[in-house]
Amino acid sequence: MALTLFGTDGIRGTANQYPITPEIALRTGRAIARALKTDHLKVLIGKDTRESGAMLEAALISGLVSEGATVYIGGQAPTPAISLLTEATGCSAGVMLTASHNPYQDNGIKIFGPDGYKLSDELEAEVERLILSEETSTPPVDQALGHVLQMADVSARYLEFLKTSVGDTSFTGKKVVIDCANGAGYVVGPVIFQALGAEVITMGDAPDGKNINDGVGSLHPDRAAALVKKHNADIGICLDGDADRVIFIDHEGNEVSGDRTLCLSALALKGQGLLSNDTLVSTVMSNLGLRDALQNAGLNLETTAVGDRHVLQRMRSGGFSLGGENSGHIIFSDHANTGDGILSGLQVLKIIVDSGKSLAELANCMDEYPQILTNMKVTEKPLIEDIPELVQAIEAAETAFGAKGRVLVRYSGTEKKIRVLVEAQDADLAETQSQLIQAAVKQTIGA
Repeated sequence: MALTLFGTDGIRGTANQYPITPEIALRTGRAIARALKTDHLKVLIGKDTRESGAMLEAALISGLVSEGATVYIGGQAPTPAISLLTEATGCSAGVMLTASHNPYQDNGIKIFGPDGYKLSDELEAEVERLILSEETSTPPVDQALGHVLQMADVSARYLEFLKTSVGDTSFTGKKVVIDCANGAGYVVGPVIFQALGAEVITMGDAPDGKNINDGVGSLHPDRAAALVKKHNADIGICLDGDADRVIFIDHEGNEVSGDRTLCLSALALKGQGLLSNDTLVSTVMSNLGLRDALQNAGLNLETTAVGDRHVLQRMRSGGFSLGGENSGHIIFSDHANTGDGILSGLQVLKIIVDSGKSLAELANCMDEYPQILTNMKVTEKPLIEDIPELVQAIEAAETAFGAKGRVLVRYSGTEKKIRVLVEAQDADLAETQSQLIQAAVKQTIGA
C-alpha cells in the first residue's frame, strides 16, 4: 500500500496535530506490539529536547503497556544511542521521538527493529496499516498489562561505545567547537571530546524545550564558524536536533559540505584498507564532483533515492562500510547502524590526527560542480513523463551537459512543490538550462 503516515524518516508533523497526536502515538504503541508478534516484548524509548516529547512518550508508553510490553525509558538521548542500545540490550524495538532538524513545533516517531536498523519497508507498512485500522482503537482482550522501567546509564553506555570507535587515538592538543543545536547531543557531544583530550568550546547546549535548532546546529553553522575563528579551533562540529547528522567547519571558518566529508572519509578508509569493495554509497543529490573524485582515486560511487534509509539498505545489501548524504548523514557501518553525528565527528577528527593534515586540506579532495536547486509551487502533481514540455526541456539540458552535468526533477513528498536540480561543470550553461526547465514548469503545472 502507499504509505500515508511514514515518510523517509518515520512519522513527522506538527506536534498535537494529526498525525503527531497522543491518539496516534498510543495506536503506534499498540501497532508496534502487534506487528512484531514477539513474546516478552521489550521496547526502548528515547526523545530529543522538544517540549512535546513528554506528551508523545506518555501516549506511546500507554499503547505498549496495554499490549503487555515492557517499556524502557531512555530519556533524552541521541537517535544513534537509541539505535545502538536497542540492539545491545536485546530489545524487540526502539522508538525515538524527534523531528531531527525541524523547529520545536514539530515532532516525529522513528522506529528501530531489534537489530538497531530502521524497520524494513514491509514491517513499516504493517505498522502503518495497524495504526490506521480499527484494530488498534481498543486494547486487546485478556492481555496482562506490561511494565515501565527506567533504563540506567544510557549516556554512559553510549559514551563507552563512542570511545571504542577511535581506539587508542588521543585528541590532546586539538581544539574543537561543538554546536549541539540545543538538542539531544547536548550532554554526550562535549563530554566525549573532552574525555579524549580535546579542548572543547560548546554552544547550543542549553535546551529549554523550544530552542532546539533555533539559529543553531547543522542548518545554521555560521555562529559555530565564528567561534572556530575566534578561538583558532581545529574543527567545528555542528549537530542537528537528534544528533544523527553533522556539518563540519574547517579551521579557517569554512563550511565543509557533506559530500566533501564523505569523499575525505572514503579516501581515508581506503588508505587503511577499511573501505569495503572500494565503494561509497550516497544519494542522487550528491554532487557530480564526488563521482569524479572517487573515479580518479579508483573508487566506486553507488547512488540511491533520497533518504538515509535507502543508503542504509544499499549498504547492507552490498556489504559496504561507508555511506551518507550531502545533508550530513554519515554512516560508518563498521561502528553504527544509522547516521551518527557525534561518531562522525570523532572519525573525522581521528582522520585529521592520523594524517597530520588540517580539515581544509583533507576537504580539498574534490571539485564541486555548480548546482542550482529551485523549489517551485505547482497546481497538481502528474507524472513528470506525462508532461511533454517538461520532458523535452529536461532531455535538451541532458544533451547539452553530456557527462559533465545532470538534471534531477522530482516532486516534494509533503508539499505541492516540484524540485528542479540542475548541475553542470559550466555554471553559465547550468543557469541557462535551469531557466528553460523552470519555464516549462510554469507553462504547464506552475502555480
